[in-house]
Amino acid sequence: MKLRLFAMLFLGAFSFGAQTLAQETPSADGAKVYFVNLQDGAEVHSPFKVVFGLSGMGVAPSGVEKAKTGHHHLLIDRPALGEGSDGADELMYGLPADEQHLHFGGGQTETTLELEPGSHTLQLVLGDMGHVPHNPPVMSEVITITVK
Repeated sequence: MKLRLFAMLFLGAFSFGAQTLAQETPSADGAKVYFVNLQDGAEVHSPFKVVFGLSGMGVAPSGVEKAKTGHHHLLIDRPALGEGSDGADELMYGLPADEQHLHFGGGQTETTLELEPGSHTLQLVLGDMGHVPHNPPVMSEVITITVK
């Protein structure tokens, strides 16, 4: 009996801990994030401007808890959000910050990129106050651009 009670408490604590790590910030119905000035197949010269569009939700800096808001993340040259070896982790625990995952936690809605000549993929993802994608995720399609 004691072993059974211990197992139930352990599993309950584990379940609670997992839920607190995996933020479930809801997105607004119909929310969309998109590239304002780029489309799939675009040819650009480096450096180039990327303008982020958002409809159905608002922009707030990271760390600000406000319903139906988030901040932009730009994914460069990697699989679509939720795909690849880290896909489940990034949906649950948040996006890393590196050269393939640019964070705009100040609430920025545009940036200038300098990429090497060649083909590159881009995707926008809205993250909550802790850099975790909303549920369901608000993300653009992956586009491919060519830098001349």
